[in-house]
Amino acid sequence: MVLVIVKAFNILEFVARDPTKAHSLTEIAEAMQLHQATCANILKTLVEINYLEHLGRKKGYRLGPMAYNLTNNSSNGPTLVLAAAEVMEELTRRLNETSILGVIRNYKRYIIHLVNSDQDLQVRSRSERNVYETASGRILLAFMSEKERAGFVQVVGLPSAGIWPGAETAEGLEQALAEIRKNELVVTHSSSHIVGFAVPIRKGDQVVASLSIFLPEIRCSTERKRELVIALRDASSAINDRLKQA
Repeated sequence: MVLVIVKAFNILEFVARDPTKAHSLTEIAEAMQLHQATCANILKTLVEINYLEHLGRKKGYRLGPMAYNLTNNSSNGPTLVLAAAEVMEELTRRLNETSILGVIRNYKRYIIHLVNSDQDLQVRSRSERNVYETASGRILLAFMSEKERAGFVQVVGLPSAGIWPGAETAEGLEQALAEIRKNELVVTHSSSHIVGFAVPIRKGDQVVASLSIFLPEIRCSTERKRELVIALRDASSAINDRLKQA
């Protein structure tokens, strides 16, 4: 029994090396040097208790909500990913675009849950990114307290004009963040022609995460932008409601 527990932890550690990637049964079994039948049984149990998520036949496995809950900040409670997961699945089905749930950890925007679309042309996002570069990072920064934000800027510095035009000075950054707080929305356009949208997720009066969608510019017409923003706000409201009940 102890050996099975060790194998289960080894599998979780392997999958956690890249939380945004799905790993096949064959890939996991080979990496762990396990027979596929043994590996499949352990994976089935981990899926049943929500430490892994099975994305379907041929799509593989990735970390589930309970795995993220182990490292969630206790002030946010252990329910953030559980509250968001089903809503995000519906959001991605509705739009067929990738959605992510993000927080700031160690001065980086960190993905704690991701739902991939079925689009042939997809955007891959690293689990950790520069806060200033991403829509989700910017909205989280905007809703930090003044003290937290000052501490963040002291450590990280101001963004460059290339990363965030107009926010490269202290005054410019504060003006940009004030506008974000007013709109409760961030839209970014990257040099690689990727458009990102983000809105805040709240538990009570506190912003605890960001919900965002990102997609290639080619799929982002003016009409599509309106549809994306409406769907994103609907999803954030649903997650907020779930967090109230948690």
